[in-house]
Amino acid sequence: MTLDPVPLNRLRAVRARLVALALVLALGFTSAFGQSKSSKSPDCQVEAIDYKGWQAQQLSNRWVQLIIVPQNGGRLMQVIFAGHAYLFNNPKLAGKYFPPSSSQWFNYGGDKLWLLPEGNHDEQHWAGNSDLLDDGVFTFRKISEGQRCEIELTGPSDPQTGVQFTRTIRLDADSPRISFHASMKNVTGHTLEWSMQSVSQYDTSVPGASGPDQAHMNHDFWTFTPTNRSSSYLNRYHVRFGPAENSAVRVRGDDLFTVHYVHMAAELWLDSTEGWLAVVEGNSQFAMVERFQYEPTKTYPGKASVIFWTNGPEMRLNSDGNPSLSADPDASPYYLEAELNSPMCRLRPSESCSFETEWFPTRSGNEFHGVTDAGILIQPLKAAPTQNGKISLSGSFGVFYSGQVVARLYDEHGHAAAVTPVADVSPKERVTLETQIASPEKTSRVSLHLVDDSGVDRGALQEVQLSGQDTH
Repeated sequence: MTLDPVPLNRLRAVRARLVALALVLALGFTSAFGQSKSSKSPDCQVEAIDYKGWQAQQLSNRWVQLIIVPQNGGRLMQVIFAGHAYLFNNPKLAGKYFPPSSSQWFNYGGDKLWLLPEGNHDEQHWAGNSDLLDDGVFTFRKISEGQRCEIELTGPSDPQTGVQFTRTIRLDADSPRISFHASMKNVTGHTLEWSMQSVSQYDTSVPGASGPDQAHMNHDFWTFTPTNRSSSYLNRYHVRFGPAENSAVRVRGDDLFTVHYVHMAAELWLDSTEGWLAVVEGNSQFAMVERFQYEPTKTYPGKASVIFWTNGPEMRLNSDGNPSLSADPDASPYYLEAELNSPMCRLRPSESCSFETEWFPTRSGNEFHGVTDAGILIQPLKAAPTQNGKISLSGSFGVFYSGQVVARLYDEHGHAAAVTPVADVSPKERVTLETQIASPEKTSRVSLHLVDDSGVDRGALQEVQLSGQDTH
């Protein structure tokens, strides 16, 4: 059978017009999509800004803003989370820069890298002050932005100590987690041994205060870190400077070392092995958790992995042997230093070592009971069976990621019985649970996990037996 030639020609013409139309639409769609994609702001941005008169660089996503001043020793000058600024900035030195000096200390504030051990009696100790390491000009390089912001800060080679610092700071688009990679290179022709120290100055003045009100001390400011039960220190911590009897410092019954900030100079060393410290502001209810990886086979400077310093007048003996309180040049600003130490690095010429840390800003409350992979424990989780066959859950947490809290239920033999959604959560909001969930028969144990927006399990917030259950 043959087709009539006229309809066939018409069919071919129609088909040609349809193909042409489809091509035009496709090109138009592609062009529009390309314009939309190119005009869309990246999820994480790196941009030059003016900050308090300094020429600064800002890393930002929908959660946090990180403000870096490369000229002033490569400092991370401020971290802002949900509108809250964490770090101390010295109002007397705002926008200023002074060339490196080995005889003076210009305390701009913020967060930086230092060296340990400190001292001035030999070349194996760092004399400190605002020398080239502390106050040299760092170069700035943007590595990436978009799904991930990453920048690199490189310091000058220091002929006195023989080292050069490089630091990368990374901020992902989907969480407020801040990642640091610090590197120390031996730039001499002989072997060196030093420890890197991350020094973070937290603002302990009244939250949100400025001008004259900044002179008021925050009376509800706390720090925590787990003590080492096999500590090398008497009382599981060492008073490196300040009074041995300090009512603001104690080891709690749950083995957490805590400092309640007071305006008095004190330096406190801990050989903590758990790999975290927490800074908690009780009245504004914000917290920051700093994490590190403790390496038990390596040597730490003075055996300390964590150090806290509270600024203020110094208690010393005068020439007559009587105690006196020194004048404090920083009597107006209030701050506390949280310091993380790397193990001692023995470096041959041109060798480098690194130190990885992470920060997690979140919300806090009037209590603090510890840190997990997923967040902080404000009020402990309680789980109890109800008369209607459900499980009652109560507790309070600050979380590190946005997503959903789910309850994993286990029977008396440890077998997984069910997984139940509990609540949508955000790091910007304190999570308070007062709810009931369905329960299979013979549920014995509950574990609350945080699953982030991408479906990744970020770990347990807390795991408990149902009340009234045998724990053995």
